[in-house]
Amino acid sequence: MATTRYTSNDLRRQVGSPRSKGRENKDTLCRNVLIYGHCRYEDQGCSFNHNQDKSSSPQADFGSKKTFNVESPSFTPSTQSQPTKKSTFSSQAASAAPFTPRGVSSESSQQSVLDIAESNKGFSAAPTLPQNSEATLLNPATIREFTPQNYDVGTTTSGNVVAQDNGVYNDPFTMGSITSTLPSTGQFNPYAAGDHGAMGGSGATFYPQHGAFSAAPLQPPNYHLYTPFDSHRQDLLPWQRATYDFFIPDKLREELQKKMFATQQTLPGSRLPQFHHWHSLVPLDTTGRKNTSSFDYPSWMYKAQNSKTGRHYALRRLEGFRLTNENPIITVMKAWKTIKNANIVTVHEAFTTREFGDSSLIFAYDYHPLSKTLQEQHFQPVQGARQRGPTLIPENVLWSYICQITNALRTIHNNDLAARCIELGKVIVSEKNRIRLAACSILDVVQFETNARSIQELQQEDLVKFGKVILSLATSTPTNHLTNLTVSLATVASRYSANFKEAVAWLISPPAPGETKSIGPFIGGIASQMTNYFDLALLQNDEEQAYLAKELENGRIARIMMKLSTINEHPDFAGQPNWSETGDRYQLKLFRDYVFHQVDAEGKPALSIGHMVRALNKLDASTDEAVLLTSRDNETVFVPTYRELRQMFDRAFNELVKNSQNGAPGSS
Repeated sequence: MATTRYTSNDLRRQVGSPRSKGRENKDTLCRNVLIYGHCRYEDQGCSFNHNQDKSSSPQADFGSKKTFNVESPSFTPSTQSQPTKKSTFSSQAASAAPFTPRGVSSESSQQSVLDIAESNKGFSAAPTLPQNSEATLLNPATIREFTPQNYDVGTTTSGNVVAQDNGVYNDPFTMGSITSTLPSTGQFNPYAAGDHGAMGGSGATFYPQHGAFSAAPLQPPNYHLYTPFDSHRQDLLPWQRATYDFFIPDKLREELQKKMFATQQTLPGSRLPQFHHWHSLVPLDTTGRKNTSSFDYPSWMYKAQNSKTGRHYALRRLEGFRLTNENPIITVMKAWKTIKNANIVTVHEAFTTREFGDSSLIFAYDYHPLSKTLQEQHFQPVQGARQRGPTLIPENVLWSYICQITNALRTIHNNDLAARCIELGKVIVSEKNRIRLAACSILDVVQFETNARSIQELQQEDLVKFGKVILSLATSTPTNHLTNLTVSLATVASRYSANFKEAVAWLISPPAPGETKSIGPFIGGIASQMTNYFDLALLQNDEEQAYLAKELENGRIARIMMKLSTINEHPDFAGQPNWSETGDRYQLKLFRDYVFHQVDAEGKPALSIGHMVRALNKLDASTDEAVLLTSRDNETVFVPTYRELRQMFDRAFNELVKNSQNGAPGSS
């Protein structure tokens, strides 16, 4: 390891002085005499002339010239003419006290300027400032502070100092004068399935029997504060990278953060009950209307947290259901708990409760935050019960829906079960074009004693409902408005391919007499589309694997940074007062400065993320590349390799770990 030290004496020898000049010239007037009036090297061998005549030029005879010394008075002009240039301070004024405008009166400001001018006597012949020029001096007392118009300053001050519980940044100016002119809206629902980026909208009033929201709605995080703009990729060279190339895409990161934010949200002042091991219930329905068309009982959806597992679940409640026998729940749940499929929302348990003021049946499902139903995704409600059809859905999207529902039905039917709830309002979209059946097993419990149909008939009904859902999406018509299937199929034939039309027609057509339809032959008929969808799923998996690899590297860097932070600037440890400043730890401190505290040639901070990532990765990989480490005073230089730094790093951290485990004094 090479170490080079530079001292201040080395630098001083490189600076010249009048006595170090090699030229002997008795006729040349010394430069120090011209500037300062005297030369402190006159008695130490300065070879220049130190006599100056006021009335003669430097080339005149110096025999009769008077000698200037320290006691010589400074030059003061007899009359001061009006200056044509701005008065400037000399270099000696740099040691003056810093200017502080607030709390300083005009008299003290003027006196400080006069003091600086007085201190310049003997150093510069620049004219002094006039003592009575009040107009040219800064008077902070006469400056009015900026006050925005149409805002209440008193309210603004109090609003800035109040801390927000959710940590959301608020506008520094109050909006009372603006919001008072806005029209009143309905009760706000912060947990609607819509875009959480527009959470300032209005929503319906939910569950008046449980009480209205008693607190102001929460706002989502300001994602725009740390989402960078896309860079012009054509301006980057092949080996150059933008900052976000080291991380997952901004859109994916923002989507995941929104889902986490929605999962952790609670309902302030909620009157919803807590029962068994379920708490923090939040309503998920976007309307307050009771709907009994699916299960013959009014149903509601809630988000709740399980105190046993700590996870969040979606609870579907059937209002007013009376269970006379526990056998249906035990039998049905035993069968459905074994169903594991990527296109089916897993059901975990079912139970009854009276905590809502009635006899309710509760089903607990996996919770997928910010999910929408196919009804909400493709049919937007307008003025109550009216529906508005969407624009034409691309055929590849419909094929992806068909492939996913087919995959779910194959698993269900192979286990001698039936979905029975294939509707636009019971199929959720959790990610882009990713759908799941969300209400399985409910009708099996509700109609356990009244159902007289066989499992084959129920599976036939699944295929018909499946075809009507796809037909509804393809024709932009709600399912209950599909009165003429022949006309609807003709519409499909005019919009999509013949293969798509034949697949939908096979699903909705009744089977031939004496025959039964099953999901197996249908899979064979759409094998080419299933293959295409499978290929797209693999490509998406490769893309997500690449994102995961980026985050894996970021995880390695995070561990290195945390360990390095425990070593740098560590206080007294194991009886050593300056443990982090001695031995190998000192070089690790210099390495920290090399990675995070670099500056450019002009002294500006160099904030290159690529340099930080590259240096930390080399340290983690223990490469043999040498690195130049310089102390802050530039007097000490080390040239270790990354392998040597990693060895120092491991020794220092293991020492901390050893003392921490043994409980030695000074351990952390």
